[in-house]
Amino acid sequence: MRKIFKKKLPHMLLSATLVAGILSGCAGGSESGNGGSGDGDVIKIGANLELSGPVASYGQSIGKGVDLAVEEINKDGGIDGKKIEVVKIDNKSDAAEATNAAIKLTSQEKVTAIIGAATSGNSVAQVQIADDNKTVLLTPSGTSPNVTVGTNNKVNEFIFRTCFIDPFQGTVAANFAAKELKVKNAAIFADSASDYAKGLAASFKETFEKAGGKVVAQEAYVAKDTDFRSTLTRIKAANPEFVFIPGYYEEVGLIIKQAREMGITAPFMGGDGWDSPKLVELAGADALNNTFITNHYSSEDPDEKIQKFVAAFKAKNKDQAPDAFNALGYDSVYLLADAIKRAGSTDSTKIKDALAETNNLALVSGNFTIDENHNPIKSATVLEYKGGKQVFKTKINP
Repeated sequence: MRKIFKKKLPHMLLSATLVAGILSGCAGGSESGNGGSGDGDVIKIGANLELSGPVASYGQSIGKGVDLAVEEINKDGGIDGKKIEVVKIDNKSDAAEATNAAIKLTSQEKVTAIIGAATSGNSVAQVQIADDNKTVLLTPSGTSPNVTVGTNNKVNEFIFRTCFIDPFQGTVAANFAAKELKVKNAAIFADSASDYAKGLAASFKETFEKAGGKVVAQEAYVAKDTDFRSTLTRIKAANPEFVFIPGYYEEVGLIIKQAREMGITAPFMGGDGWDSPKLVELAGADALNNTFITNHYSSEDPDEKIQKFVAAFKAKNKDQAPDAFNALGYDSVYLLADAIKRAGSTDSTKIKDALAETNNLALVSGNFTIDENHNPIKSATVLEYKGGKQVFKTKINP
């Protein structure tokens, strides 16, 4: 999911890490791992989420999924008799705020673990804080590979994710286009400033060309653009059978609306960044017909476990069907709870080790096995928009 960085972030991260180190030292952390807030009858978990700002839709949805899972676990007796307490902090869709929230959660709230952020950039902004304080950080939807594996190609010891990574989405989309839709050529239209978009675009192109397809046009836009007609004119001139747009709902909605107005009828496809109710508002239901996304799950999947989750979520949220971010927030709590239970402790090092050993854990967004890079091996879902609604198309196994 989206990567949000500011130019000053490396300097801010360094100073924030120094502050966190000082604070954690005062808090009496040990080399065996921060025990977190697991004493007594409560296990305290932080939620560092985008509850306001440009991508608040993602964080708010994750928060609702977290709430449902915590409610269910606590009602069922908690974890080894201890109830879960969630401390939510709004990172305002900003990397600097995400770092500050991580410092507060580790140093002041002394949480056992942190769930969040929704975006890759806001997750990366917490990595050094979490690792330095030996606090497990679990991002529900930060799909960039460098969340769990640093630029030095070393695995970030205490960092995990609930979602699959960007290259997998691009690969799934390319195989769907080539094998299911049988298209021979495609155009790519990606956000040039987004690592998320560039990662999906690169993996799509590589896989599509290996399958015998040809990329006839590759264009770029910049986040916050609102008029895409000149670029769409070039794409239309290339006459692609398929257009891949690995972006976020704010721009994608306008791109699709303008493309359809210009007479581009080819199918469009993107990743989980499309998944917001606002996409339909921006594009219009009719314009979204014949478009597809790769996603983490579908509320229409007939799987019994998924339908049980859907019913429980609807009962709690005024009959609203849960989206993928709701499901990922929900699964994040259960993934963490399973690790804490198997660890038999709230010691973060033991929880980290238990998470790394997760094998074939059945959750809503798939059966989880954590690989050597702290990423889950699980299936992806392809959804189609029909009349403004997401319809389950197929499930792709890794």
